[in-house]
Amino acid sequence: MSESVAVKMVPWRINPWEMALIAVTAVWGWTFVTVHDAIVVFPVSAFLSYRFTTAAVLLALALSPTLRRLTRKELLGGVGAGVALFAGYAFQTAGLGSTTPSNAAFITGLAVVFTPLLSFLLFRLRPHRKQIWGACLAAIGLALLTMQGLEVHRGDALVLACAMAFALHILILSRVSPGAHPGRLTFVQLATVGFLGTVWAAGANEMMVPRSAHVWLALLVTAVVASSLAYFVQTKAQATTPPNRVALILTLEPVFGGMFGYWLAGDRLTRMNLVGAGLILAAILVTEMRSSGDVGDVG
Repeated sequence: MSESVAVKMVPWRINPWEMALIAVTAVWGWTFVTVHDAIVVFPVSAFLSYRFTTAAVLLALALSPTLRRLTRKELLGGVGAGVALFAGYAFQTAGLGSTTPSNAAFITGLAVVFTPLLSFLLFRLRPHRKQIWGACLAAIGLALLTMQGLEVHRGDALVLACAMAFALHILILSRVSPGAHPGRLTFVQLATVGFLGTVWAAGANEMMVPRSAHVWLALLVTAVVASSLAYFVQTKAQATTPPNRVALILTLEPVFGGMFGYWLAGDRLTRMNLVGAGLILAAILVTEMRSSGDVGDVG
């Protein structure tokens, strides 16, 4: 084949914050096992209140000198991202009451599809064809990984709203993260979710003190690692990473969730589930690998 028609593949480059974000998805996948047992005996609203309020306090203590320089952009952007994040958790929790966990996992994963769609609707940023193909592959992969039968009911619509909220959270961060202090921006997000979770728990009369050692352990792990550190990493990563790429990286969460479920909870993946995990990884590669002829491609 002549040099003029040969296709040269550009090496897939990944920056350190994207690597850290992949590690974060692994942590979130691991917490599925820990949190699942905790919320069986403890209200979800109170769990979210404790988790995110504690995370915000810890981050405030670590960043106390710089919090006084909080800017208007960081405050408004952090509140907006925090509201979207809280909405995602609230819709997901409400939907789980009337749908199956498999349905909820698949539909929540559709955030990867909604991200380029909302980006186009809100910001008129047209997704590249490879982003579309990658999103479709990721959606199919998530379906094969998580579905064990799909029945349409009210809960599905609520979890669909959850996926849209998580996609909106990604897009808001992509707009406000560049030029913002990641620590201050993360603090405002966590404080917003903690405040709204407390209002929810108080309104539902579900605020109580944990009585189980397992609940305390789950709160400690999720507050320190899966919230304070994790959302700091996501905020920092989104300052240099396109939102569609972030969305695809986040689809690794159910992959890690399945792995830790296998190791820690005795879950077993079928061949179809394993094919789904492979498709998710393929979606990332399809989206990010570009030929030398793709002149002018964006992200």
